[in-house]
Amino acid sequence: MSASAAPTPEHTPLMRQFFAAKSDHPDILLFFRMGDFYELFYDDARRAAKLLDITLTQRGSSGGAPIPMAGVPVHACESYLARLVALGESVAICEQIGDPAQAKGLVERKVVRIVTPGTVTDEALLHERRDTLLMALSRGARGFGIAWADLAGGRFLVNEVASEDALAAELARLEPAELLLPDEDGWPAWLVARTGLRRRAPWQFDADACRRQLLRFFALHDLTGFGLEQRPLPTSAAGALLAYVEETQKQRLPHLTAIAFESSDDGIAMNAATRRHLELDSRVDGNIQHTLLGVLDSTVAPMGGRLLRRWLHRPLRDRTVLRERLHAVQTLLDGDAFAALRGRFRTLGDLERILTRVALRSARPRDLSTLRDGLAALPAIRDLLASLDSPRLATLAADLGPHDASAHLLASAVMAQPPALLRDGGVIADGFDAELDELRRLSTHADQFLLDLEARERDATGIATLKVGYNRVHGYFIEISKGQSQKAPAHYTRRQTLTGAERYITEELKTFEDKVLSARERALAREKLLYDHLLDALNAALEPLKRSAAALAELDVLCAFAERALALDWARPELHDVPCLHIERGRHPVVEAVRAEPFEPNDLLLDADRRMLIITGPNMGGKSTYMRQNALIVLLAHIGSFVPAARAQIGPIDRILTRIGAGDDLARGQSTFMVEMAETSYILHHATANSLVLMDEIGRGTSTYDGLSLADACARHLALNNRAYTLFATHYFELTALAEPGSGIANVHLDAVEHRDQGGSEKLVFMHAVKEGPANRSFGLQVAALAGLPKSVVAQARRTLAELEQRSRDHVPRTTPAALEQPQQFGLFAAPSAACDALAAIDPDELTPKQALEALYRLRSLL
Repeated sequence: MSASAAPTPEHTPLMRQFFAAKSDHPDILLFFRMGDFYELFYDDARRAAKLLDITLTQRGSSGGAPIPMAGVPVHACESYLARLVALGESVAICEQIGDPAQAKGLVERKVVRIVTPGTVTDEALLHERRDTLLMALSRGARGFGIAWADLAGGRFLVNEVASEDALAAELARLEPAELLLPDEDGWPAWLVARTGLRRRAPWQFDADACRRQLLRFFALHDLTGFGLEQRPLPTSAAGALLAYVEETQKQRLPHLTAIAFESSDDGIAMNAATRRHLELDSRVDGNIQHTLLGVLDSTVAPMGGRLLRRWLHRPLRDRTVLRERLHAVQTLLDGDAFAALRGRFRTLGDLERILTRVALRSARPRDLSTLRDGLAALPAIRDLLASLDSPRLATLAADLGPHDASAHLLASAVMAQPPALLRDGGVIADGFDAELDELRRLSTHADQFLLDLEARERDATGIATLKVGYNRVHGYFIEISKGQSQKAPAHYTRRQTLTGAERYITEELKTFEDKVLSARERALAREKLLYDHLLDALNAALEPLKRSAAALAELDVLCAFAERALALDWARPELHDVPCLHIERGRHPVVEAVRAEPFEPNDLLLDADRRMLIITGPNMGGKSTYMRQNALIVLLAHIGSFVPAARAQIGPIDRILTRIGAGDDLARGQSTFMVEMAETSYILHHATANSLVLMDEIGRGTSTYDGLSLADACARHLALNNRAYTLFATHYFELTALAEPGSGIANVHLDAVEHRDQGGSEKLVFMHAVKEGPANRSFGLQVAALAGLPKSVVAQARRTLAELEQRSRDHVPRTTPAALEQPQQFGLFAAPSAACDALAAIDPDELTPKQALEALYRLRSLL
C-alpha cells in the first residue's frame, strides 16, 4: 500500500475496511475476499501482478483516485498461494465472516490466517517428500539456540550449538523454508542473505517470556521433561517460534504436544560443503535421480520418503539403534516379508500430514477416507510383522496399535468415495445418522415428484411442450414456450420471462420448493455438524494415531532398505567398536546405478596403524569416485542401510568431512582458491581420530610450489595431529614420499594403460582399479587429447613437456635415494641461471621499446 493510498474519510466503506485489515499486515500481501475472488489492491496488486503474471486492473476510484486491483479466484487460490510461498512470500487471508445474504450493510471481514513459507499445512502448498520447516534462532555468550517445527508433520525440536560453523552445518542439514531472527545487528552476512528471513522484535526472544509462553502452551510447571530447564538459548528460540505460529495460524495447535531436544553429538557431523560434495539429495544440475537419495528412495508412502531424507541428513552414532535397524532389514530379507508389507503400504496415503489437518480441523473429506483405508490396513500389517523375530519390528508393531474404534467410526461414517469438499454434501455415509437420511430422502424423491408434476400439468393444460425445471437463481419453475403461453392457466404465476419462453410457479410447486430446498440446506448443515463431531472423536485419539503414522513411516523406510539391498546386491555392514575402515569390493551407489557398463569394485583398508592413503593416478581415472564411494558407504551404514560392498567393517565415526571440486563464492567475495582454503581450514580444525576426511587436489588453485607446499603441510597435519581416516588424492607425486614406515600413511593409485589401436593412434584406457603404491605417470596430455583439444595443441604440449623434463634432469639433484625412487614432478619455472641473472638485471621502467626488444632476443639466446 503506497503512502498516497492512506485511508481517509473520502474512501468508500469497503476500502476503509480493506485499510483496517491491511494496517495490521503492512509488509505482506493481503488476499481480500470479495464474493468468488480474493482481491489485492494498490501496491499489493502491483506486486502480485508481477509475481503471479496476472492482470493488473482498476476498480473505480476511492478517495478521489483510481484503485489498482488484481484478483485470483477463490476456487483456484491454492495454486496461486503455492507459487507465492515458493517465492518466499507470505499472504494474509482476509475472509468474509458470516452469510453475505443475511448481512445488513457491508459484510464483516477479518484475517483468519497468514500463510507463510514455513507454516503451510495445506496439501497443495507442500512438497510431498520434503519437510517444510520453520526455524527460529537466538544467540548468547554460549553460542546459538535453534528451534524448528514441521507444522505439517507435528514435529517440534530444539538444539544448541557453540559456534557459527556448527550453526551453518545445522542450517545446511535442515534447510528451513522460513527463518526467524531477532532484529539486531551482528548476525553473519551469509545468514541474513538467506531467503525466507523474518526479522522479529528482540523482546520476542526474551528467555523468561519465552519460558512462560512454552509453559502456558504445553500446560506444564517446568521444562525439565523437554530438557530445556537449564538451556535459555533454545528456550528463547522455541518460545519465539511458538509465538509466531500462534500469530499466523490464529487457532489452537493440538498436534504440537512436545518438544524434542536433538543433540548434535548424537549424529555424524557433516558441514554444508560435505553435503554438497557428496550430493546426498541434490546436484548443481538439479538432477535429483542422480543423487544418493535418488538411488536409495524406493519408499512407498510420502511420509516414508520424508523420514528417509531426515535419516540421510542425520546419520547416527548410536550403535544400538543402528544394529537394531540392520537386524530388522536382515529379518525382512530373510523372511521375504518386505514385498508383502510394501504392497499394504500402497493404501496408506500420507497419514502423518492428514492427522495434522485433522488436528487443525482443516481435513477434507478425502483425507478422512484415506485415513479410514490406512487404519483398515493395520491388522494385516501387524499380522505380517507378528512372525518376524526382530526387536525393532516388534516395537513398531506395538506402536501401530489397534485403533479399532477410530477405524470403525470412519468406516461407518464416511462415504466410500466422498467429494473433494464438505460443502458439496454427500460426505457422511447413508445409514450413519437417521436425521440426515430422512433429509436426504426428501431431496432424492424430488426428481420423481417433478416428473409426475410435469405429466399432470401437460394433461391438464394440453401443452405437450410444457417442462418443469430448476436453476439455482430462480428455483423451480414451469416453462411454456412463447407461442403456447396464452394457454397458461390462471393459477400460474409468472416467475421469469425469456426470449422464447415464459416461466411460471404454482402454489403446489412453491410449497414443494420450500420443502426440498429447506431439506437440502438442513442436510448440509447436519453433515457439517456430524463432520465436526467426527473430527472431535479423531482428535481425542490423536496421540496414538500419530505414533501409528510414525511407525508406518519407519517400516516403509526399513522395507525400502531391504528392497534396495536385494535389488542392488548390497551387504549388511559390520559395526565395530575398534578403529577400522575395511571395505571389500566397494562400489559407488550412484555411479553404478547410472552406468551402462559394469562398475569396477575396489577395496579400502584403514585402521589404527594405517590412517591415510595418498591417492595418485590420472585425471578421469576414478580418484574422486573412489573417495566418494567410501564416504557414502560409511554414511549408509550409519542410517541403518545395507551398503554397496561385498563386506564392510566400520569402526566408530564422528564426522565426515570433504574438500572436493572447484567452485567460487562470489557473493561472499571468495575466489575458487579461497573457498578451497576455507574448506580445508574447517577440516583441519574439526577432524578427529574418528573422522573420515576426503581431500581432493589440495593446492591446485595457486602456483605449483605454493600448492605443493600447502598440500604437503595439510597432509602432514592430518596424519600427525588430527590422525583422521584420510583419503588424500593429489597430482603432486612428491607427496608419495610421505608414506614412510611408521607414518600411518600409505600410497595407492588408480591405474591406466596406453595402447595403439589398429589405425596406429594412441588410446588411453582407464582401469578404475585401486592398487597399492604410487602412480608412475599422470597421463595429463592423453586426457587432454581425449577431451578433444586440437592435435596441434597436444603436439605443442608434448614438445614443451619434453623440454621441461630435460631441464629437470639437468638441474634437479639425483643424489638421494628418495629422489631416484620418486616419479618426477617437473617445475614449470625451472630455467638456466644465466637467463635468470640476465632477467634480474633488467629494469623494465628504464627500457626504450627498442632496448626491450633487444633484451628479449638476448634472453631467448640464453635459453
